[in-house]
Amino acid sequence: METHYNIVIAGAGGIAEAAALILVEWSAITPTIYIGNRNLYKARKVADWVVKGTNKPCKVIPFHLDALHISSEATSIFKNSNAILDCLPGSLAPTIAKLAYKYHLHYANLTEYVAETNQIIALAKTAKTGFVLQTGLAPGYINILANFMFQEFCKSNNVDKVDILEFKVGALTNNAVAPHFYGFTWSPVGVATEYIKDCIVIRDFKKSSLPALSERRPIIINGITYEEDLTSGGAADLPDALNGKVKYLDYKTLRHQGHYAWIERQLNNLKNTKNPISGLQKAMQEFIPHVQDDQIILYAAVEGKDAKNILRRKEITKHIKPMLVGKHTLRAIQTTTAAPLVQAIQLLLETKPTGVFLQSELDTKTFLNGAFVTPVYGKVY
Repeated sequence: METHYNIVIAGAGGIAEAAALILVEWSAITPTIYIGNRNLYKARKVADWVVKGTNKPCKVIPFHLDALHISSEATSIFKNSNAILDCLPGSLAPTIAKLAYKYHLHYANLTEYVAETNQIIALAKTAKTGFVLQTGLAPGYINILANFMFQEFCKSNNVDKVDILEFKVGALTNNAVAPHFYGFTWSPVGVATEYIKDCIVIRDFKKSSLPALSERRPIIINGITYEEDLTSGGAADLPDALNGKVKYLDYKTLRHQGHYAWIERQLNNLKNTKNPISGLQKAMQEFIPHVQDDQIILYAAVEGKDAKNILRRKEITKHIKPMLVGKHTLRAIQTTTAAPLVQAIQLLLETKPTGVFLQSELDTKTFLNGAFVTPVYGKVY
């Protein structure tokens, strides 16, 4: 940040604390940060954690935030702030977006939930501030990277269409044991949701929908074999933006071998269940542990024929491990999710646009080489 701002972070989980610490450590001019959560104790704990973990003087102020019953203290904070980073569960995203709309605050969120995203799009069409949606890791960074690769491939090969645009992310443990070959590094309900809900793709140049976990395949990345499969939400708005321009487009989640077969067995046991997401979440949490030591595997590729009818393919892979930010070591899932979120809010605060900005509408090269993104992901040329 090149100017002082007051920034509200809604939520007090792992991504909220990472976003706060990154804002303090990596901003040229440190913002004042308000940590709002329904559980005031958690908000205070995050604020204290950030203050103790930074090398810079800062103001990190906790407050009670009940999205359905806004207190006078919260009202005063919103009236005197510039932006909200929404780090609460995706089901609450429209509620927090309404607060941003009401108090004329710039807004950025993380959720992959499609219905909630569509609600915010409808709300923010007449907003006096900017709204960047789905701007974490996946959806988020991976979509902007894929769009960048599409644009650069078309430009360098003098074409306007491609055959394949595929992008994949795995939030994985370093080790995986039977029978599930997995460890939770982020929200269990988020994992269950993406395994259940349908996926938006492009097939034969047309936007389409496919069931989650319906296209499992092996893939070798940097010499290591993983499994990939369709999961919901990660494609963001690229199927709309690139409809008619790409023959096959999809987002897939990477997993260690054996995991998807285990999930398939759990889903078979849940047939005819009224709430399969809740059922799968419960089944997973019974057997799968939460793991702190994590890694992010990221893969994106574009393929098509150039102007001379030669088939070409461009690939980008990234392997991101936990990293030191200030005095704290943040997990890979924290930095890779929080950094794009913070980059999005910087974009809004410094350019002051109005209305909704989806992943396909962002300036890809500027975003990918932004001051908050590059320490985590590196530069893209």
